[in-house]
Amino acid sequence: MASGHQPPEGQAALWNGPAGQAWVDSRDLLEGMFKPFEDLLVEAVQARGARQVLDVGCGTGSTTLAVARRLGAQGHCVGIDISAPMLAAARARAEAEHVAASFIEANAEHHAFERGRFDMVISRFGVMFFDDAVQAFVNLRRSARENAGLSFVVWRSPSENPFMTTAERAAAPLLPNMPARQPNAPGQFAFADGDRVHRILEQSGWMDIGIHPIDATCTLPEQGLLQYVTRLGPVGRVLHEADERTRTRVIETVRAAFNPYVHGDEVRFTAACWRVEARAPAEALSA
Repeated sequence: MASGHQPPEGQAALWNGPAGQAWVDSRDLLEGMFKPFEDLLVEAVQARGARQVLDVGCGTGSTTLAVARRLGAQGHCVGIDISAPMLAAARARAEAEHVAASFIEANAEHHAFERGRFDMVISRFGVMFFDDAVQAFVNLRRSARENAGLSFVVWRSPSENPFMTTAERAAAPLLPNMPARQPNAPGQFAFADGDRVHRILEQSGWMDIGIHPIDATCTLPEQGLLQYVTRLGPVGRVLHEADERTRTRVIETVRAAFNPYVHGDEVRFTAACWRVEARAPAEALSA
């Protein structure tokens, strides 16, 4: 999942509504774009020798399925997400590809996981949406075995990720109803402050916390750029409310704003992220 703003109705309504369906419709585009981070997490699972893995905010299941394929019969990967349409797509793909992964439709902040089930918890851009991040990571720690690993990727600041805010910056003069970003609110850049991420993990009982900047080159086909602009993110969520004249102007303006990232038939940008790793304590905590 990757949302720019916390909508008034909350994350569940957002991801079970048009935003969730937009991600389903754009699945191939997004999975290709974020493949470097999927590969990174699959390698982390393999390096740790994990067998029972939880993928938090799994969306349409790309990373869950990639981990499950790597584990084979030696383990199992479970994806959890609040989006019914995304999970339906994930389950359908798992069945079609005969991949032994499973999926839970629930909020990982509150879900009653079996205690100590997983020896690794991972996430690709899926942990920035909790209302109470400390409570969420307490709950995830409870789901983890002693010494289990935690590995996730989140966005750094908007200023370090200009590609991610190009559409909204270009469209803002034409779409005054687009909500402003709220620092630290649930959404795409909620974990931009590495010190805050460290505090959240420390307060929730994780140990050996490491937070490292990574910069990855991401690509998408130029022919998919308009779909990305008009269906996803803040602009995609409010563009349908605009009249046809405004909509046309927004699309033209925003598309032109992406020209610096277009190289022939490919769009390229640098994703500035944190790679976060931690370990569950060797002895279960009371919390």
